[in-house]
Amino acid sequence: MTSVLDLPFPTMNGDTTTLRALGGHRWLVVNVASACGATPQYAGLQTLHEAHDDLTVVGFPCNQFGAQEPGTHGEICEFTSSKYSVTFPLMAKIEVNGDDRLELFDRLCTAADQSGYAGDVRWNFEKFLIDESGHVQRFSTRDTPDTLPL
Repeated sequence: MTSVLDLPFPTMNGDTTTLRALGGHRWLVVNVASACGATPQYAGLQTLHEAHDDLTVVGFPCNQFGAQEPGTHGEICEFTSSKYSVTFPLMAKIEVNGDDRLELFDRLCTAADQSGYAGDVRWNFEKFLIDESGHVQRFSTRDTPDTLPL
């Protein structure tokens, strides 16, 4: 079975990449949205990205929860850059649930969080911490970046 680190996904510029190709030894994958009550978590994600040399935060914009990410790729990048000074990679807008769910999220959603929940992503800013062996830890929207066990 292909490692979760080697599953391809689309970038904002139309290319394809993998977590491993993005570099780092740990990855924090987050489904993000620009018009959500949890959107201020972008600031904490950026802080983590800057504070940990071995950690790559990777944002996946998704419009499946309350239509809270309606923007184009350009609008998303402009918003996150101007409002939160985001420099971590943002990928193409994707679906994290349903028939068109990205394969990466198919695999990530099999991981259970601390409450034992595994399955569909429940809301924006759910987080998946992946180590270089491909082990996944899952965190809910309520788990803010500053509370993650890094």
